[in-house]
Amino acid sequence: MYNRVMNWDLATDIILYAAIALVGFFALLGFCEWIKRKSFKKIDQPLKTMPIPLILMVVIYIVFDYFLILGTAPNDPTKPSFPSTHAMVVTTIFALTALALPHYLKTKTLRFALCLIMLALLAITAFGRVISGNHSEIDVACGIVFGVILGTIYYLTLKEKK
Repeated sequence: MYNRVMNWDLATDIILYAAIALVGFFALLGFCEWIKRKSFKKIDQPLKTMPIPLILMVVIYIVFDYFLILGTAPNDPTKPSFPSTHAMVVTTIFALTALALPHYLKTKTLRFALCLIMLALLAITAFGRVISGNHSEIDVACGIVFGVILGTIYYLTLKEKK
């Protein structure tokens, strides 16, 4: 049993770190555009507005992990668990990526395939956090809801700038 739990923990951590690396890729892309175009204003809109929901995500994390602890992990009552940070971060970053993809990939089939992969990785994260005992189903569901809300804020920010 212990090995299976550790494997789910490891799998969800790898997905989380891969999502965070994706943010690093977008940051690097934005930095390269800034240098190439010699102006912050000329950076592509999807890259320029991406920090807004990411900063809000960090604020939500800090509030619920340090100030407003509403639940503890089923396997460790000393750790806050609501909402699932893994689910929130992965959902947020994958939503931002899915919304930015049309600007960078013109092939609909490739965009669709990448979105399916991200959806599968999100499902693995959600399932893995519950099966490992780190979160209850409501923790994960609320993490996903926060991620969807942050993705919606990004979508509305993109629409507003057009």
